[in-house]
Amino acid sequence: MKFAPRNPIFAVLVAFVLAACATMGGSPGPPAPAPTFQAGDRWTYRAADGFRVAVTWDETHEVTSAAPQAITVTVIAKGATVDDRRTETWSAPGVVIAGAVFDNETRRFEPPLLRYQYPLTGGEHWSQRMRDANHDSRPYGGIDRTVRVGGYEKVTTPAGTFDAIRLSVIMRLDDETVWRYPTECVYTIWYAPALGVSVREEKLAYYSEKGGSMDGTGRIQSQNARVELVSFTRAR
Repeated sequence: MKFAPRNPIFAVLVAFVLAACATMGGSPGPPAPAPTFQAGDRWTYRAADGFRVAVTWDETHEVTSAAPQAITVTVIAKGATVDDRRTETWSAPGVVIAGAVFDNETRRFEPPLLRYQYPLTGGEHWSQRMRDANHDSRPYGGIDRTVRVGGYEKVTTPAGTFDAIRLSVIMRLDDETVWRYPTECVYTIWYAPALGVSVREEKLAYYSEKGGSMDGTGRIQSQNARVELVSFTRAR
């Protein structure tokens, strides 16, 4: 399957964010090595997404198996209007064979998604193009994702205060249709090396209708989310 040519607007966005990240704040610190997970490791986030009235939920991630060949993580999201369960498969920490990259939609990535490319080193960045093997017939191409690693920042969450590395993510999804262009995402992730997971995420996403939106702006915001860690426990 051949990918469609890159969206020129997305390419400009990538260049802009990379340039901005070159001067991104934060303190220098040691590269973060790949963490080690074992069955029973468990962490929970509190999430909210929306505008005037946000949808809220708790999302629990639990490692259900950890072998040299694969790590399996069960993710359960529960809220007043949210009830979702999915499974992620990692070939190694940070390397996702099947899992979510936007909301709770599970994709099977080819090549695997580099959620985190270890060691996480300030000033480094990586870019990928992937396809979702579960939807091989999508006509408009795959997923573009670029991540820039910043410095360390103190981040306070309900789970505590952490020294966290700031990551800037820009991404174009594979959801273009005949009437709309693909979703474009701008995420900020704070990753705590002491835990090996993110402790805070801020997510914005937009898409544009072909021919312009009804309000004349041409761009519609589809995600306005904040995710914070509320607990983390190691297997005993």
